[in-house]
Amino acid sequence: MRRFVNRLPSTPANWSDGKQVIRPSGSVAANYLEAQEGVSRKDFFYRIKISRKEARESALWLRLLQIANTDPLNAERNLLIDEAGELKRILSAIAAKDDTGG
Repeated sequence: MRRFVNRLPSTPANWSDGKQVIRPSGSVAANYLEAQEGVSRKDFFYRIKISRKEARESALWLRLLQIANTDPLNAERNLLIDEAGELKRILSAIAAKDDTGG
């Protein structure tokens, strides 16, 4: 994700939105790792749900980036949006198994 953001057209909006893309995209993986090390079942599902939220947020910020439809980065962005959606669906399937009441 960081390499993608570094190649964006240099506009004030992309500087701001690019920072916003990087934060949740890294948080998806970090929270998933935390879930794997969770001290309880409740903690596991809490972290999975946070990862899902961050995947959804990553897709939002990717959509807001200013990239021309003809720019090769647009195709890459669309793939990243699809990947974020796929991660969200996977994490949602895991979260659906939560019987802890959380």
